[in-house]
Order: sequence, then C-alpha cells, then structure tokens
Amino acid sequence: QGTIFPAPNFNPVMDAQLLGGALQGISCEKDVLIDILTQRCNSQRLMIAEAYRDMYGRDLITDLKENLSHHLKEVMVGLMYPPASYDAHELWHALKGADTEEKCLIDILASRTNTEIFQMKEAYLMQYNNDLQQDIDSETSGHFRDTLMNLAQGTRMEGYADPSTAAQDAMILWEACQRKTGEHKNMLQMILCNKSYQQLWMAFQEFQNISGQDIIDAINECYDGYFQELLVAIVLCARDKPSYFAYRLHNAIHDFGFHNKTVIRILIARSEIDLMTIRQRYKERYGKSLFHDIKHFASGHYESALLAICAGDAEDY
Repeated sequence: QGTIFPAPNFNPVMDAQLLGGALQGISCEKDVLIDILTQRCNSQRLMIAEAYRDMYGRDLITDLKENLSHHLKEVMVGLMYPPASYDAHELWHALKGADTEEKCLIDILASRTNTEIFQMKEAYLMQYNNDLQQDIDSETSGHFRDTLMNLAQGTRMEGYADPSTAAQDAMILWEACQRKTGEHKNMLQMILCNKSYQQLWMAFQEFQNISGQDIIDAINECYDGYFQELLVAIVLCARDKPSYFAYRLHNAIHDFGFHNKTVIRILIARSEIDLMTIRQRYKERYGKSLFHDIKHFASGHYESALLAICAGDAEDY
C-alpha cells in the first residue's frame, strides 16, 4: 500500500553517475536528484549510495547535505536512511534538540510494530552510542514517560485475541477513566501498550457497550497534555493506522501552518508501507486530497519532492 516501489531495470551505477553529475556541476541539478531518489525504493537508494562511494570516493549523504538547503535537504537526506535508521535519527533529534519534540515521539512509538521498534533501538545504539530507553527516561517525565518506555520495549502481543477477556479489559479501561489515580493510569497504559490490536479492538467495542461512550472521548475528558495525546494515538493506531497518519498530516498542514518536519517524516516513513491508503483516508475524511494540500502550502523543488513521494495524480488536484 505504499507509493514508492522498486524501479524496474534498475542500474545503481548509472544512477550514481547521474547523481554525481547533478551534484558536482557548477549549480546543483535538483530536478535530477528528485527524479532519481523519489523513484527508487529504499534498498535501491542504499545500493546507489554504495556505487556512488565506489565511483567518487565520497559519501552521497554528505554531498546532498553540502549542495542542498532547508526542507529539500531534509527530504533528500531522509530518503537515504534505511527505515530503522531514519526512525532513530528522528527520535534522537526529538529527544536531544533544544526542546523535546513530544509529537514526534508519539508518532513513531505509538505506531511501530515490535520488529520495527527492535530494529530502531539497535539503529539508535549504533548511530548515537546511546540507549533509546535511557534517553526517553531522562528527557521525558510522568505517565507520558512511563507509557513511552512501555511502548519502547516492543512487547505488544501480536495477532492474539481472547474475546472472553475483552469485557474485563474494557472494565479496567473504564475504571481508569473514572478514577484517574496513578495506579489506574498504569493499568490503562499497560493494556494499551501490550495487548494485541485485535484484542484492543474488541475491548473498545465492549467499552462502548459498558459506558455508552467512545474510548477516545472518555480519554479526552479524563486526561490532558501529552499523556492524553499519546493514549489517543495508540487507540487510533490500533483502529486504523492510515487514518491516524491522515489525521496527523492534516493537523500538521492546517493547524500548524504546514509543520514541515511532521509532513516530511510521515511521507518518508510511510512511503513504502501504507502511504497510498493514507492518501485515500485523507481524501475521504477531509474532502481535499493530500496532493492538493501539499501543492497549496509548499513550493519550488521542495514541493516537487513531496509530491513525487506522495505520488499524487493530476486528478487528485
């Protein structure tokens, strides 16, 4: 369900040569960079980087950084990281930047599978010589931190569902929304972070039956701040991940006057997973296509790069 696929008749040496020509000339040929790097899948880009190093004795990422600026640089460089390294890179900057970027932590940790979390932690350790969980522990606080720490363990049950315990889980969730003690908050996050998506799905149905209320409305009424945002993100991802990302993109584009970092991160991270479905959800939910909204807010080569990843069609506009 992605928008980027392996290019047919792929030739890494030829691509590396074209990129070299585009980067080494008097002025950087940005169109060439966009045409090649947005039309190859991640594993192909890594092969191009290898061929580039063999050919020029230089690092492609370094050359992209030196020749590009602003948001276009972020897009092109972001495309060159393997998925786990890209997640690690984003988490590191979210945790170690001037201000902790809680929304980035939420987007990544609430949505990744156990395998993705495991690979991301390994990449984080390799790239920054730091332990991701220790950094979360030192840079965040309270129940928000506890929930992130739980998610970062990557211990969610997968594919398992037991209808007989769904009502029990729902009761615990309902009590946690009523009582709001520390112990109840712990129970709430334990269920949301560790039960399988199928199990949560059934528990949310039961929650509705018991309380006459949707669990998201209950969480929004009872809690606030980043803890509340994180819980809602987990619920939305359990229900339908592409809808969650459509909602985050719409937020980033409309509520924050085009929050570039969020738009770039989601488009790159989901480009080979479910970006096509995210586009469909976006159009269904908001009436305008993602393609239309990007075109409306971005410009120049940056716009071209985002649209190429988004792989919108003319009729989408």
